[in-house]
This record gives sequence, structure tokens and C-alpha cells, in this order.
Amino acid sequence: MQKYWLGFNHVKGIGANRLRGLWAYFQRDLEAAWNAPASELENAGLDATTIESVLQHRQIFDLDSALNRVYGLGAWLCTLDDDRYPLMLREIPDAPPLLYVRGDIFPEDDRALAIVGTRKATTYGRKVTERIAAAMAEAGVTVVSGLAHGIDAVAHQAAIESGGRTIAVLGNGIETVYPSENRKLAEAIVEQGAIITEYPVGMPPH
Repeated sequence: MQKYWLGFNHVKGIGANRLRGLWAYFQRDLEAAWNAPASELENAGLDATTIESVLQHRQIFDLDSALNRVYGLGAWLCTLDDDRYPLMLREIPDAPPLLYVRGDIFPEDDRALAIVGTRKATTYGRKVTERIAAAMAEAGVTVVSGLAHGIDAVAHQAAIESGGRTIAVLGNGIETVYPSENRKLAEAIVEQGAIITEYPVGMPPH
């Protein structure tokens, strides 16, 4: 079933809310939604432009190849119907229906703290971030940040060095580490947590 989540994630005009709507309308059967005729998609609440986008996309999009590409990147898919989907993320109004993941997500990651900040960090900012992230990691709190230069990278590194878990949330496809200088850090994060994104493979950083 994951390949149908993946397919819709690539359709122009199908965002988080519309995909959740389809999932609900088709009684949690996205295979049925993917293969539905235009009339059923209209009944599910899609407008004509989006319906046309779905019909065209499913004619050219190879679901199995796309899924294998994700697996080939060492990633896996976490959907709303997966028990591993982060509990607190599930509760927000526009929770992403599909997450691309490298690494592992555990139930204890629901006890998490986000630490984000400037890319041009001061010495003081770095020291404070190191202290906070290390203390949280040592207390069993998962440190979440964005793998950017500056404070984000410091937070991830401090959590790793303290033996804790850390999760990086990307603003691009799972295959790209941005900035590229953080590739080594990214691999360390995968070993002690996860890298996740809601964006499909091929989405570049902006």
C-alpha cells in the first residue's frame, strides 16, 4: 500500500489535506483512490484541475520503480497508518501523510525537543546550544533540528556526542544533504536517530 501514498505524494495539486481527505473518503484504501474513476475523485472533493493531474500522473508514474528508488537510497516510508508515525506530529492540523525516513523512529522519540537557530552562530550561541542539547540527550530527550549550518548542526552534534538520539528534518528530498558539508554529520544522525522529510525524492533545497 505504501506505493500509493508515494504516488499521490508526487501528484501536483495533492497536498497533505487533500491526501488525507482521499484516505478518509476511500476508507483508508489508497489503492482504490489511485485507481478510482474521475467521477469518484470528484465525489471525494477534488476539483477538475486536480483530477486531471491525478489521471495524467498515474498513466506515466511507475509506482514500483519509485518505491524501489526510495529503498535504494537506504530510506523507508512512514505513513499515517503506520504505528511508527510520530505521535505528536500526527496531532497537528496539517500533518504530512507521508514521511521519507533514513534511520529509525522509536516511540521514545515522542519525548523530543526542537532546537533551531541562526546559521551564523556566535561563540556564546554555540556554547549554550551545546549545553542544552547535551543535557537533553543525556536525559533521554530526542533532539530535533534541521541539519543547517550553525545552531542546527551544533545541536545535532552535541546530542550525538552525549550518546543521545537526534532527528534531522529536511526541507528537500531524502537523497540530498544540504548543506553538503554536513554529510558526515548526516550519516552520524542516521546511526543515532533519523533523517526525515515530507518532500518526494528529487525535490531540491531552496
